[in-house]
Amino acid sequence: MGDTLVTIVAIVLAAILMFVFPVMTMSDRTDEMSQLSVETATTEFVDTVRTTGKLTADNYDRFVQVINSTGNTYDIEMEAKILDENPGKKTTQVQADKIGENVYYSKYTSQLLDELYTEDGDKKSISFKEGDYFSASVKNTNTTLSQQFKNFFYTVTGNDTYTVSAQHGGLITANGAK
Repeated sequence: MGDTLVTIVAIVLAAILMFVFPVMTMSDRTDEMSQLSVETATTEFVDTVRTTGKLTADNYDRFVQVINSTGNTYDIEMEAKILDENPGKKTTQVQADKIGENVYYSKYTSQLLDELYTEDGDKKSISFKEGDYFSASVKNTNTTLSQQFKNFFYTVTGNDTYTVSAQHGGLITANGAK
Protein backbone atom coordinates (compact mmCIF):
# COMPACT_ATOMS: atom_id res chain seq x y z
CA MET A 1 0.00 0.00 0.00
CA GLY A 2 2.88 2.36 0.81
CA ASP A 3 4.51 1.85 -2.60
CA THR A 4 1.22 2.53 -4.38
CA LEU A 5 0.73 5.82 -2.51
CA VAL A 6 4.28 6.94 -3.31
CA THR A 7 3.77 6.01 -6.97
CA ILE A 8 0.51 8.01 -7.18
CA VAL A 9 2.14 11.04 -5.53
CA ALA A 10 5.11 10.77 -7.89
CA ILE A 11 2.81 10.59 -10.95
CA VAL A 12 0.80 13.64 -9.80
CA LEU A 13 3.99 15.58 -9.09
CA ALA A 14 5.44 14.61 -12.47
CA ALA A 15 2.23 15.66 -14.22
CA ILE A 16 2.37 19.05 -12.52
CA LEU A 17 6.01 19.53 -13.43
CA MET A 18 5.57 18.34 -17.02
CA PHE A 19 2.32 20.10 -17.91
CA VAL A 20 1.24 22.84 -15.52
CA PHE A 21 4.50 24.74 -15.11
CA PRO A 22 5.26 24.88 -18.86
CA VAL A 23 1.73 26.21 -19.46
CA MET A 24 2.28 28.80 -16.72
CA THR A 25 5.55 29.84 -18.33
CA MET A 26 3.95 30.15 -21.76
CA SER A 27 1.07 32.20 -20.37
CA ASP A 28 3.59 34.53 -18.70
CA ARG A 29 5.37 34.93 -22.05
CA THR A 30 2.03 35.69 -23.73
CA ASP A 31 1.41 38.46 -21.20
CA GLU A 32 4.90 39.81 -21.82
CA MET A 33 4.28 39.89 -25.58
CA SER A 34 0.92 41.59 -25.03
CA GLN A 35 2.64 44.12 -22.78
CA LEU A 36 5.23 44.91 -25.45
CA SER A 37 2.58 45.23 -28.15
CA VAL A 38 0.40 47.54 -26.04
CA GLU A 39 3.36 49.72 -25.02
CA THR A 40 4.45 50.08 -28.65
CA ALA A 41 0.94 50.84 -29.92
CA THR A 42 0.32 53.40 -27.16
CA THR A 43 3.61 55.17 -27.81
CA GLU A 44 2.99 55.28 -31.57
CA PHE A 45 -0.58 56.55 -31.10
CA VAL A 46 0.39 59.35 -28.71
CA ASP A 47 3.45 60.32 -30.75
CA THR A 48 1.31 60.56 -33.89
CA VAL A 49 -1.06 62.94 -32.11
CA ARG A 50 1.87 64.92 -30.71
CA THR A 51 3.70 65.33 -34.02
CA THR A 52 0.66 66.03 -36.21
CA GLY A 53 -1.36 68.07 -33.73
CA LYS A 54 -4.49 66.07 -34.63
CA LEU A 55 -6.44 63.26 -33.03
CA THR A 56 -8.40 61.50 -35.76
CA ALA A 57 -11.06 58.83 -35.44
CA ASP A 58 -9.13 56.63 -37.89
CA ASN A 59 -5.98 56.78 -35.76
CA TYR A 60 -7.97 55.99 -32.64
CA ASP A 61 -9.75 53.06 -34.35
CA ARG A 62 -6.42 51.69 -35.58
CA PHE A 63 -4.98 51.99 -32.06
CA VAL A 64 -7.93 50.14 -30.52
CA GLN A 65 -7.69 47.43 -33.17
CA VAL A 66 -3.97 46.87 -32.53
CA ILE A 67 -4.29 46.56 -28.77
CA ASN A 68 -7.39 44.37 -29.00
CA SER A 69 -5.49 42.00 -31.30
CA THR A 70 -3.63 40.77 -28.20
CA GLY A 71 -6.78 38.92 -27.16
CA ASN A 72 -7.38 41.03 -24.05
CA THR A 73 -9.91 43.73 -23.34
CA TYR A 74 -8.67 47.16 -22.31
CA ASP A 75 -9.74 50.32 -20.55
CA ILE A 76 -8.38 53.25 -22.57
CA GLU A 77 -8.08 56.64 -20.89
CA MET A 78 -7.05 59.74 -22.80
CA GLU A 79 -6.43 63.24 -21.55
CA ALA A 80 -5.80 66.40 -23.52
CA LYS A 81 -4.62 69.45 -21.62
CA ILE A 82 -5.54 72.44 -23.75
CA LEU A 83 -3.53 75.61 -23.33
CA ASP A 84 -5.93 78.45 -22.60
CA GLU A 85 -3.81 81.47 -23.32
CA ASN A 86 -4.75 84.44 -21.22
CA PRO A 87 -3.68 87.57 -23.08
CA GLY A 88 -4.61 89.84 -20.15
CA LYS A 89 -2.02 91.98 -18.40
CA LYS A 90 -0.96 91.45 -14.84
CA THR A 91 -1.21 94.52 -12.73
CA THR A 92 0.83 93.21 -9.81
CA GLN A 93 4.06 92.97 -11.75
CA VAL A 94 6.54 95.68 -12.59
CA GLN A 95 6.27 95.24 -16.37
CA ALA A 96 2.93 96.47 -17.64
CA ASP A 97 3.27 94.71 -21.02
CA LYS A 98 3.93 91.22 -19.63
CA ILE A 99 1.44 88.62 -20.82
CA GLY A 100 -0.62 86.81 -18.18
CA GLU A 101 -0.07 83.27 -17.05
CA ASN A 102 -1.04 80.30 -19.16
CA VAL A 103 -3.74 78.00 -17.82
CA TYR A 104 -4.53 74.47 -18.99
CA TYR A 105 -7.97 72.91 -18.98
CA SER A 106 -8.45 69.19 -19.49
CA LYS A 107 -10.60 67.11 -21.79
CA TYR A 108 -10.96 63.47 -20.89
CA THR A 109 -11.77 60.29 -22.81
CA SER A 110 -15.55 60.64 -22.97
CA GLN A 111 -15.33 64.26 -24.10
CA LEU A 112 -12.72 63.45 -26.74
CA LEU A 113 -14.73 60.50 -28.07
CA ASP A 114 -17.86 62.66 -28.25
CA GLU A 115 -15.92 65.09 -30.44
CA LEU A 116 -14.45 62.31 -32.61
CA TYR A 117 -17.72 60.53 -33.42
CA THR A 118 -21.01 62.24 -34.22
CA GLU A 119 -24.41 60.79 -33.37
CA ASP A 120 -24.84 59.94 -37.06
CA GLY A 121 -21.70 57.79 -36.96
CA ASP A 122 -19.56 60.26 -38.89
CA LYS A 123 -15.91 60.48 -37.98
CA LYS A 124 -14.18 63.75 -37.18
CA SER A 125 -10.81 64.91 -35.97
CA ILE A 126 -9.70 67.12 -33.11
CA SER A 127 -7.04 69.74 -33.75
CA PHE A 128 -4.61 70.82 -31.08
CA LYS A 129 -2.16 73.68 -31.01
CA GLU A 130 1.49 73.73 -30.17
CA GLY A 131 1.95 73.71 -26.40
CA ASP A 132 -1.01 71.45 -25.57
CA TYR A 133 -0.43 68.13 -23.80
CA PHE A 134 -1.83 64.75 -24.79
CA SER A 135 -1.59 61.46 -22.90
CA ALA A 136 -3.09 57.99 -23.09
CA SER A 137 -3.22 55.19 -20.55
CA VAL A 138 -4.22 51.57 -21.23
CA LYS A 139 -4.96 48.77 -18.73
CA ASN A 140 -6.33 45.31 -19.36
CA THR A 141 -9.75 44.61 -17.85
CA ASN A 142 -9.92 40.85 -18.27
CA THR A 143 -8.15 38.19 -16.23
CA THR A 144 -5.41 36.62 -18.32
CA LEU A 145 -4.46 32.94 -18.16
CA SER A 146 -1.28 33.88 -16.34
CA GLN A 147 -3.28 35.77 -13.70
CA GLN A 148 -5.59 32.78 -13.27
CA PHE A 149 -2.63 30.46 -12.67
CA LYS A 150 -1.08 32.90 -10.22
CA ASN A 151 -4.40 33.23 -8.39
CA PHE A 152 -4.68 29.46 -8.18
CA PHE A 153 -1.14 28.73 -7.03
CA TYR A 154 0.06 31.83 -5.24
CA THR A 155 -3.05 33.89 -4.44
CA VAL A 156 -1.04 37.08 -5.01
CA THR A 157 -3.22 39.00 -7.44
CA GLY A 158 -6.48 40.65 -6.51
CA ASN A 159 -9.51 41.77 -8.47
CA ASP A 160 -8.21 45.30 -9.09
CA THR A 161 -4.84 44.31 -10.50
CA TYR A 162 -3.85 44.24 -14.12
CA THR A 163 -0.87 42.73 -15.86
CA VAL A 164 -0.88 44.50 -19.22
CA SER A 165 -0.70 48.27 -19.12
CA ALA A 166 0.96 51.21 -20.83
CA GLN A 167 0.94 54.96 -20.62
CA HIS A 168 2.53 57.66 -22.68
CA GLY A 169 2.11 61.38 -23.05
CA GLY A 170 3.84 64.57 -23.93
CA LEU A 171 3.81 68.06 -25.37
CA ILE A 172 2.21 68.60 -28.77
CA THR A 173 4.83 70.02 -31.10
CA ALA A 174 2.73 70.97 -34.15
CA ASN A 175 -0.42 72.94 -34.84
CA GLY A 176 -3.22 70.78 -36.21
CA ALA A 177 -4.96 72.29 -39.23
CA LYS A 178 -8.71 72.41 -39.16
